[in-house]
Amino acid sequence: MATTNTSRKNAVQQLAEQSQPSYSSSNSVSASPIDTPRQSPSSTSLSSLDSNNETALEHPYGKLLDTYGNVFELPEFTVKQIRDAIPPHCFKRSAIRGLGYVARDLVSLAVTFFLFNTYLTPENVPYTPIRAALWGVYTFIQGLFATGIWVLAHECGHQSFSPSKTLNDTVGWILHSALLVPYFSWKISHGKHHKATGHIERDMVFVPKTREIYASRVRRFVHELSELTEEAPIASAITLVGQQLVGWLLYISFNTTGHNCHEKQADGRGKGKKNGLFGGVNHFTPSSPLYDAKDGHLILLSDLGLLITGTVLFLLGQNYGWANMAVWYFIPYLWVNHWLVAITFLQHTDPSLPHYEPQAWNFARGAAATIDREFGFIGRHLLHGIIETHVLHHYVSTIPFYNADEATEAIKPIMGKHYRSDVKDGPIGFLRSMWRSARWCQWVEPSEGAQGEGKSVLFFRNRNGNGVPPRKLPVPGELTTSIN
Repeated sequence: MATTNTSRKNAVQQLAEQSQPSYSSSNSVSASPIDTPRQSPSSTSLSSLDSNNETALEHPYGKLLDTYGNVFELPEFTVKQIRDAIPPHCFKRSAIRGLGYVARDLVSLAVTFFLFNTYLTPENVPYTPIRAALWGVYTFIQGLFATGIWVLAHECGHQSFSPSKTLNDTVGWILHSALLVPYFSWKISHGKHHKATGHIERDMVFVPKTREIYASRVRRFVHELSELTEEAPIASAITLVGQQLVGWLLYISFNTTGHNCHEKQADGRGKGKKNGLFGGVNHFTPSSPLYDAKDGHLILLSDLGLLITGTVLFLLGQNYGWANMAVWYFIPYLWVNHWLVAITFLQHTDPSLPHYEPQAWNFARGAAATIDREFGFIGRHLLHGIIETHVLHHYVSTIPFYNADEATEAIKPIMGKHYRSDVKDGPIGFLRSMWRSARWCQWVEPSEGAQGEGKSVLFFRNRNGNGVPPRKLPVPGELTTSIN
């Protein structure tokens, strides 16, 4: 099992003294989950393995380094090997068990609401600051229970909730609509995320900026990034806070963090459409390039769910007051959005993770470009293990969460060093990794020593002096002069 570890800035120098990677490679790239890489022959003879020969064998795709400075090798296992390793009973879904978890979470929400509204009164707690702090605790707790409801609707979207598609979509639509999530719209785009995880041009969530895009955002030329001074920590903090507050709303409204290659769609629905305000890419309109024409009625059904919930919330606000509604619903709703964004961000953003251009991507590689983390009792019980078993989920998303731990253990021997987890310090480590990823993972680019297919394997780099430094690119004018 490969785990992420805190890396010092001299990691690259240390790696130069270590042995080179093994010499198998993949030349086959396919978008199909059942197609897998072919083994390529060794580029050297067995005589080069002589113990006195200090020159290690190298991959045809060169030397690839993740942000920590660890040598990366392209995965060679197949999706069939992954599925075959999982015990058959792990695939079994139970409607009764799924509905039981829904009932448990709804009862938890109701009991918490009753207890706080019954006993947290000015008569029982006359000191206003203490009462306000306890209501803050209330919003946090309800946010966790509601996030658990969100995760169960997520199970419905993947058809891992029960064997019945009708039951899955009915429960998912109700639960997600109650949380102001457009269920079918999300389900469709999320399914495309699973089909193209780690693909720099087709993935749907937290697609990292390339070096060129990042340079344009900071108004610099690409060759200047290696010379930029450190980003102020306060700037990183502001960006992170903004992401956690409004990241989900920006995603469903403007496809922020999703791919922006809509012009390449074969059906032409993405022509002239871009992410952002008035760009025509969102989760609410049937004409959005995120969907096919046949999906139109499902998008409208999702909108209907939002309209019903919005109407109920308006009536409740008019009747009970908007201050009460802020505490009862809207602040817990922001907590749900926070946890959703934090979980997804850290599942797909880490200094150890690769991303792929089309030439190097396939389903097995993309699914391995995820990472499991640990959030203790809250993660495993209130959030139904969505943090702890995400790698398995990207290979077989129809396995119910209550079987995911066993299935994860079963696939670890197949994935070997390509299984990634960061479980150090549990919930504290999870929260700490948010800051680390924000500082270490600013854009992606090929490794300095990449060759051939390896140039299409991208790793995070940053301007903050953390980990492997960015490549030093020649100034365009100087390059032309040297050629002449």
